[in-house]
Amino acid sequence: MCTGDVGAGIREATPAAKKFSEGAVVRYLIMIHSNPRFRALWEEFSDEQKAEFGRSHLTLDRALEESGELVLSDGLADPAEAKCVTVRHGRAVPSDGPFAEVKEHLVGFYLVECESMDRALEHAARVPDAVYGKIEVRPLRTVKELDL
Repeated sequence: MCTGDVGAGIREATPAAKKFSEGAVVRYLIMIHSNPRFRALWEEFSDEQKAEFGRSHLTLDRALEESGELVLSDGLADPAEAKCVTVRHGRAVPSDGPFAEVKEHLVGFYLVECESMDRALEHAARVPDAVYGKIEVRPLRTVKELDL
């Protein structure tokens, strides 16, 4: 995939094309955690502050898309809306939950492809929530990497 002035014969690779042609990349999951302190602050935000916070996430999304590093990003519903499943005697058993009493919970994520943990940490530091809570960055492992 190339961009540029085709008529002039000049072609410039897109960030994504460069990324894959220059060597291995790793997928990193940037996990956004929230906590009661941030929830209390959020409740005090004005509508404009909430809107600006959302725009900050959109700005980061666009920047990651433009660099070719964004795979997917989204927010998560409240843990109270979650369900769990276990398998007992070969049958799936769904249940409400989780009901663990935790102060921090996952509220959103960015899945990125980039060349290093340092680069993923740079992206994580740009997540607007980093000012209020913890952002966790973890490399993904594929099934192919398992020593079976």
